[in-house]
Amino acid sequence: MNNIDNSPNHSLIRLSQAQLNLLELCPPQFQRIYLEQLGSPISPEVQENLLWGNQFHQLMQQYFLELPLDSILEVNQDLKNTVNSLLKAVNEKHNLNFHSWKEAEHYRSLEKDNYLLSAIYDLLIVNKNQAEILDWKTYLQPQNKKKLENDWQTRLYLYLLAETSNYLPEQISMTYWFVKIPYEPQYLRFEYNQQLHEQTTLELEYLLSNLDNYLLDYNQNNIDFPHYKTCETNCPYYQSFFSETVDFNEVEDNSDLLSMIDEIEEISI
Repeated sequence: MNNIDNSPNHSLIRLSQAQLNLLELCPPQFQRIYLEQLGSPISPEVQENLLWGNQFHQLMQQYFLELPLDSILEVNQDLKNTVNSLLKAVNEKHNLNFHSWKEAEHYRSLEKDNYLLSAIYDLLIVNKNQAEILDWKTYLQPQNKKKLENDWQTRLYLYLLAETSNYLPEQISMTYWFVKIPYEPQYLRFEYNQQLHEQTTLELEYLLSNLDNYLLDYNQNNIDFPHYKTCETNCPYYQSFFSETVDFNEVEDNSDLLSMIDEIEEISI
């Protein structure tokens, strides 16, 4: 696998899957959150879910760093059962005892035009002929697999690994593991290929080209990012632009929202 420089170039605009998702969904909301740093406070329920999710991710990272978990898990039996159930399922599915290299919280980045595309894989497993990206989700498996396939997390994570390693797209896959007390872990797996890679490349270049134009108008002419023609019917944020604040709690799909908030990174323009 190729070594890449993980040190961000601070002259570039850093973009993660969360920014790409929001840019594709609603450019004005992208402007509001990432350029103007505006938004509504997170509700106590969402905050509690985020804290639990962060704790769970930290425990999984500690496990793959071979750090002890017993002192933490013994005080929370539900969390202990969930972690143990997931580890058992992951070991069976991905054969972690096999002699493969793996790393938790693995960072990948790629300079593309004026941007630094970045991702953090919850777990990366590689061997001679295969590379697997694993991601932990602390909610139930979504019914719409196609929606997750089209999410920029899936597209960007697979794209970055193909672009920054010697693996062919056909040798790369991504598996989401879904955990939520008291349910058993479930997973969704996505295979990659050259056709998908070329499609993602075109879609990414189109999105970044739009962002170039939006930023030029915003910075030089003080023109707001535009709505899409379908915004009024397709965008959950559209009505918020006629009020003073954005209420994230009114967004219908909370699992998507939690994922987006969990991945939000500050962007410097």
